[in-house]
Amino acid sequence: MSNPGGAPIHKDQLKAKYIGTGDADMSKYEWVTNMHRDTYASHVGHYDQMSYYAVAMNESVGRTKRDFLEKMLMPCGRPVVGGKEEGYEKLLNS
Repeated sequence: MSNPGGAPIHKDQLKAKYIGTGDADMSKYEWVTNMHRDTYASHVGHYDQMSYYAVAMNESVGRTKRDFLEKMLMPCGRPVVGGKEEGYEKLLNS
């Protein structure tokens, strides 16, 4: 990748600019959380989508926007405590 001037952009600079840019060490929870937040931000940012969801849920646009913004705080619930294997076992057993 490069910027408009033609100079290459370093991976650390890219991660600093775009928070949701993942890497190989990113957990499944982090990845899914970033995807949900990006989706909610897109819905809130586009008025047509927001009004569509408001009509579908029979709510006002402001209330729907507030609900989506609140869901952005913890879109996937609490993070799994422990290692990856422990977390998967807890999810499977619950």
